[in-house]
Amino acid sequence: MRTSPGFRVGLSIAVATGLYGVSFGALAVTSGLSVLQTVALSLLMFTGGSQFAFIGVVGGGGSGAPAAAAAALLGIRNAVYGMQLNAMLGPKGWRRFVAAQVTIDESTATASGQTGRLEQRRGFWTAGLGVFVLWNVFTAVGAFAGNAIGDPKQWGLDGAAVAAFLGLLWPRLKGREPAAIAVVCALATVLAVPFLPPGVPILVAALVAAVLGWVSHARAEAGRPLAMEGLEPDVDPYRHERGRNAGGGPSGDAPSGGGT
Repeated sequence: MRTSPGFRVGLSIAVATGLYGVSFGALAVTSGLSVLQTVALSLLMFTGGSQFAFIGVVGGGGSGAPAAAAAALLGIRNAVYGMQLNAMLGPKGWRRFVAAQVTIDESTATASGQTGRLEQRRGFWTAGLGVFVLWNVFTAVGAFAGNAIGDPKQWGLDGAAVAAFLGLLWPRLKGREPAAIAVVCALATVLAVPFLPPGVPILVAALVAAVLGWVSHARAEAGRPLAMEGLEPDVDPYRHERGRNAGGGPSGDAPSGGGT
């Protein structure tokens, strides 16, 4: 097992991602959630982008409904991953429910980066379960730490959720079209803020993005495959290996990963 590439990649990604749960835990309690609510959010929602979106809306004064809607919009990508992984791994029985819970960017990317069915399973379960355990452990650590520091404005943490969310968004702006959509949505949000309750402007931006995406695909050539740009995993465990091969390495093309 120790020599398994899926296991080794999954374990390294689990450790790196799990440690980041400290920041979520601290930001959640300084945004107004209790320690118990913060821990429950990581256990039940368990998708980093959606969790940061939720506390970003709550921290800005929004109610639960807009916060949940914003989180759900970001969680759509996990449904896309689920369809891919269901065909790839074919989990049966109770494993389907567990697999659904741990289907995230990291587990999808690790599984997709393997060439054999056995390694795909090892990579998926190692990354998925590893991130789940460590993310929740360090969320609790961060929650207790954040609860102890007092007023978030004193430390500048009142804007940290927004910064973390931008950090998650930035890698997805890989082309002109997503960058242009992001600019238009940002403008729509700025214009909506003075007139709408907290949390609602982000839903306006999501609606604008959906309309622009629909128009873009409607204008595409007939029979063109549906573009998935922006829905691929954030983590590519094989990018460094591909970089070495592209520089003249003898091994040819490396297995491709998926693209928290």
